[in-house]
Amino acid sequence: MADGDGENCSSNCREEEAFPDIEDLIPSSEEPRESSRATRGVLPRALRRNNGPNLVAEGDSFIPGSQSIYIKTWGCSHNTSDGEYMAGLLAAEGYTITDSPLDAHVWLLNSCTVKGPSEDGFKSAIKKGKELNKTLVVAGCVPQGQKDLDEIKDISAVGVKQIDRIVEVVEGALKGGTVRLFGTKRGSGRQLAGPSLELPKIRKNPLVEIIPINSGCLNHCTYCKTKHSRGNLASYYPQEIISRATQAFEEGVVEIWLTSEDTGAYGRDIGVTLPELLWQLVEVMPEGSMLRIGMTNPPYIMEHLEEMAKILSHPRVYSFLHVPVQSGSDAVLGEMKREYTIKQFRKVVDYLKEQVPGVTIATDVICGFPTETEEDFSETLSLVNEYKFPSLFINQFYPRPGTPAAKMKRIPTNEVKNRSRKLTELFHSYTPYSKRVGGIETILVTEMSHDKRYYVGHTKYYEQVLVPQYKELMGKMALVKIVSTGKHFMMGEIIDVLRLPSDSVINDGDKSFGKISTSNKMLGLILIVMIVLVLYRLPHIIAVFHKLYI
Repeated sequence: MADGDGENCSSNCREEEAFPDIEDLIPSSEEPRESSRATRGVLPRALRRNNGPNLVAEGDSFIPGSQSIYIKTWGCSHNTSDGEYMAGLLAAEGYTITDSPLDAHVWLLNSCTVKGPSEDGFKSAIKKGKELNKTLVVAGCVPQGQKDLDEIKDISAVGVKQIDRIVEVVEGALKGGTVRLFGTKRGSGRQLAGPSLELPKIRKNPLVEIIPINSGCLNHCTYCKTKHSRGNLASYYPQEIISRATQAFEEGVVEIWLTSEDTGAYGRDIGVTLPELLWQLVEVMPEGSMLRIGMTNPPYIMEHLEEMAKILSHPRVYSFLHVPVQSGSDAVLGEMKREYTIKQFRKVVDYLKEQVPGVTIATDVICGFPTETEEDFSETLSLVNEYKFPSLFINQFYPRPGTPAAKMKRIPTNEVKNRSRKLTELFHSYTPYSKRVGGIETILVTEMSHDKRYYVGHTKYYEQVLVPQYKELMGKMALVKIVSTGKHFMMGEIIDVLRLPSDSVINDGDKSFGKISTSNKMLGLILIVMIVLVLYRLPHIIAVFHKLYI
């Protein structure tokens, strides 16, 4: 079940970003701006982006693998992982994956159906691609859930469970045909979560491996359209996930993201629990790596609270969990068919805060659900004011075609915007990091800030810390002193680097590491100078000693 279905994310979202999961969209209305994932880097199975000259078939000939492909992904980290796999498969067949849409022969548009604006951006890209006479292929949740959508009727498409056949679809499209592959995958008498996790992949961030652990969900939320695309719950077996993670670490990855439509429901279809998977996973994680657990809805995680608290306290697991609440009113939750109460949501949050000191709980709220009254909205405001969530994703309700909520009478748009504004003002009224100045934190540095001015690391609690761009920091654990804070980030001063990888993945133009730990280096230099001076003057010292005492 995908959460955050709404018209816009008024405090935490950037609809047009290609990579973020909803829990990854760190808000920023101030400078420095939030981080975005790197677009180049180390690639599994030796697959690399190629920005050199392209071979082009001329005349009536068609040479498969000689064309360049631009891939645009909207939506969650599950969608991002799908895009990375498709890029890897195409590159393995010789296609050039390019970041330049104008130079590309093919546009592969990997869509999201959670929010209206994401789908609108997808449709706009289709229109633009047609204007530029590009060969188009569509993928993701929109074509899977709306196969008869007017904008894609004449376009080749690949479904979310058929991404391993993307090469067939692209080649068919390049030949002038319309190839459409949908449907599910089955094996051993059951529906499979998707293609093999062992497929080649080109990661958006060479240091971060996104692993889908299951697809689909068990709920039927009245506002959500993702269920139409991803279907019912289907989980990967633990060994498939462990194997993928092990391979990723061997390839230089330092951070694992587990993603799905609902991680808490993992394994219910195969007789395994999420904690069982997580305990196996942390056993293969090397020192200096971190694991981030994806979004979980309250109903299923409640059964595992004790074990989840222990796992979130593990030194190689971020003490962070995204638990969408969507409304502070039981009446609205009932109309949404969320299958939990506010009391149960509180139980999850309170228990984790008690057992995992400092844990970060992120959540979502939909403003203006059709049945939401002023009293219902006041209960939401009270809940947010009580917990002061450091990461809050605020969405205005937007009806998704084909969902029960789309048939409900809507609240006037002005009122929906007014409620969203009130909640946003409340969210910006508190500063979660203001008391952290002067504190010492350990961070894992994995990315570049959106404005390209800083490197970005995360604390044990997945809090964002911006640090200077010293080349040797990327991919390492570092000890930092917090020197200033903003609403959504902290600024860090490097004290020491705790882990040195064998290889660097940063451009040669990055700043030197020579400025790191200056005080420690100066102390060492002083000691060396003192030793040299003592050795240089040693004969004189011996002579003086001899005259005085012998």
